[in-house]
Amino acid sequence: MEGARKGGARARAGLAHLADRIIEIAPRVPVRDLETLRGQFPGLGPEELADKLVAGAAKATATVGAGVGAAAMMPVPPAMPAELAAEITGVAAIELKLIAELHEVYGVRPAGSLAQRSTVYLNSWSEERGVEATKPSTVSAALNSRMKRELRQRIMKRTVRNLPNLMPFLVGAAVGAVMNRRDTRKLAARIRDDLRRIQVPWGTLAALPALERPADALSERVLGVPGDDHRMP
Repeated sequence: MEGARKGGARARAGLAHLADRIIEIAPRVPVRDLETLRGQFPGLGPEELADKLVAGAAKATATVGAGVGAAAMMPVPPAMPAELAAEITGVAAIELKLIAELHEVYGVRPAGSLAQRSTVYLNSWSEERGVEATKPSTVSAALNSRMKRELRQRIMKRTVRNLPNLMPFLVGAAVGAVMNRRDTRKLAARIRDDLRRIQVPWGTLAALPALERPADALSERVLGVPGDDHRMP
């Protein structure tokens, strides 16, 4: 019993650390604004552009899953907790980028600073729902300690819920890749359904300032999203 309690405590501590890591990297995810996206994918409407973003993100998360799965097939696999943690945070970063850029495509960029928008996207990711940016409750002036605790709890619950699908090393590279691709597509479908309800057509969208690039932005190569070699100001 004592061993089980200690194991459970270690697992909770590990999940809390992962949640804090995801909160930490969220403001570092580089996001392409609508003007940049339309320039990179000329001639596409909102739905076609969103399809492109989802396909790219699904391919990227599949690559993460395949990499961990392939490492596990080695005669002496690396430390699995570290590999699993890397996959969870890697997938989270890719999906946070996707969510932010889908908000751009549907014309509902949240108001506020980089940190405030990152909090909105974290909420959207952890709840697997599109955030209605027009509601004041969805954007807070700061991520205070109470909000951070609540957000950490949601991220931990999300991680536990998705854990069976975030363990490709148990099933091998090919299946791990398929599961990650599928789950990213399912997340995107939920987000897009919500965003369509509050979508602002491009023709009526007020001009928005270019998105700033985070000072310590994650590498586009790390995010693995094709076509994302832009340089924002």
